[in-house]
Amino acid sequence: MKVDPAVQVRYGLVVVDTNVLLSAALAPGGVPAMLVDRLLDVGKLVLSATTFAELEGRIWLPKFDRYLTIERRRHILQQAHAAAVWIDIPAELAQRTFSRDPKDDAFIHAALAAGATHLITGDDDLLCLDPLDALRILTPRAALDELQSGA
Repeated sequence: MKVDPAVQVRYGLVVVDTNVLLSAALAPGGVPAMLVDRLLDVGKLVLSATTFAELEGRIWLPKFDRYLTIERRRHILQQAHAAAVWIDIPAELAQRTFSRDPKDDAFIHAALAAGATHLITGDDDLLCLDPLDALRILTPRAALDELQSGA
């Protein structure tokens, strides 16, 4: 599939919230999975130590035992670790708060530190902040629609 250069610039670096990554893993044919596949075609996912730790911690929750094998979970973590652009969060930025839920700030910190233009999430505590300066905070559906339209 040909990639529109303007879309590639806008989505060159993107932060994807843990809930979207887990949804993609749980429902390979769903919107989050289609979005993650498309994002990997046009850019790179950004991870920080904190955002990866959240993914790692949540993917091993017993509630996912019926849906994801141990091997599948390991594969997802290995792929995310290898494919991501890793970003360190400057101390000054790490101290800033943005969201009603302080745990969600890790995703904003990663996006701002990386210079990402998009944060993809299903979390209302983050979505209500859109836009945050130049950072767009979108649902998986809105981001996929934007990517597919070339807007």
